Order: sequence, then structure tokens, then C-alpha cells
Amino acid sequence: MRTGRARTDPGAYVAVLAWPEVAQRIAAGAIGVVTVGAASKEHGPHLPMNTDQIQAEWFARHLVQNSNVLVWPTITYGSYPVFVDYPGSCNLVDETFSRSVVEILQCICNSGVRKMVIINTGISTINPLQAALEKVPAAVQVRLFNAYSGPHFNQARAEVKEQAGGMHADEIETSIMLAIAPHVVDMDKATAGIPDKQAGPLNRSRPQEPNYCPSGIIGDARLATAGKGRKLVEAILADLNEQVPVD
Repeated sequence: MRTGRARTDPGAYVAVLAWPEVAQRIAAGAIGVVTVGAASKEHGPHLPMNTDQIQAEWFARHLVQNSNVLVWPTITYGSYPVFVDYPGSCNLVDETFSRSVVEILQCICNSGVRKMVIINTGISTINPLQAALEKVPAAVQVRLFNAYSGPHFNQARAEVKEQAGGMHADEIETSIMLAIAPHVVDMDKATAGIPDKQAGPLNRSRPQEPNYCPSGIIGDARLATAGKGRKLVEAILADLNEQVPVD
């Protein structure tokens, strides 16, 4: 017997089901969930490359535990052009990424799903994801949930933020990781990066060029705390619950 998921959860993961079980859940009205979060994108010296993936899957787990959803495997490669100068970071051009998403969504639609939510924990992925949604059949309802853009999150961020500027692997993102996955955070290596970014990619070795940032951090990760993170996570969940009401 498979033990990859809790049998008492109202939701489930497609990856651990047999196809008849997937079909049965779709017939029962399960909402399809697609998570988008980089697994190969720098997040400073103190956070792992899969920080975005960890966040996206953590929020999806909340839905599995509380709603009739089917979660497809995370899309871990995407449009992340700002970070390509840092070893290990990967980027797909917008057209390639968007087309990949379109084909994945088409497969899910072909399975009979008529309602979907995309949980996205990136920023540069927003526009190509929106372009992909324009190609989804009108009969299918798809909502794009950007974890860092909701009204509850924006309010919580304003309340906890101490850093000047900030945008990536910073006080805010590090606090969230301290709340949901503290075992992967190395606060001894947390530091301050540049406060803001100009147009174009970051660079780690050319001081004469714009966006010189040896750490890869935009903001000040030293200001992160688990308490701030818990408040931010609660706000993101409030935004998510408005997109996918929990049972």
C-alpha cells in the first residue's frame, strides 16, 4: 500500500496517485493546483537555491490539508534572468517558460479539470504566467496566485519591514523561511546586500557595472526573524484562502 500521503487529507498530490484515483478526484470536483517555484535560483549565502520551491510547496500543502484539491508537481525551472551570474542559477526565456506552462495546463485541462490555481512564488515569472493563462480554454477557470502580491501580505509586509528597500533573499523572504523551514536557513551567513536594483541582472564580480551585488541579496537579511515570518505567512494564507476557500 502506498504511504506517500495522509489518507485523511481532503486534497492529494497527483504524483503519488494512480491514474484511476486522479480521475475519481477530478470527477468529484477537485481543483487543480500547479506550483511554480525555482529550485535552481540563488538566494544569497544563507538560503538554499530551492527557496522558492520550498515556499510554493508549503502553501500547496496547506490546501491539501484543507481543501478538495489535486496538486501537480512543481514547475521548478522558469523565467529568472536577474540571477544568471550566480553559479547554479538557471533561467528560461519568457517564451520558453510560458509555452511550457501552456502545455502543462493543457494536459491538466485534458484530464477534465475545470478549475485551477497557480501558486507562484516568483516575481519575474508573473508576466509569462499571465501570458500563458491567455491561452487556456475559456471553459476552464484559472487563477494566478502570486504569493508576494496579495493585499493581506502587502499590509503585513508594511507592518514588519525595517530594511530600506529590499526585494530578494532579504528581511521579508528570510523571515518567511525562518517560519516555515528554519532548518535550511543559515543566519550566521545572512548579510545586507544592495537596497534596490536597477534595470537588468545582478552581477557578483563587476563593481563598475550596475547592480553589483556580491551576496545576491536585495535588502538586509540580518533583520529577519521567525516572528515576522509567521505574521507574513499568515497573511499569505489569508490571501490564498480567498482564492481557494478552505472547507
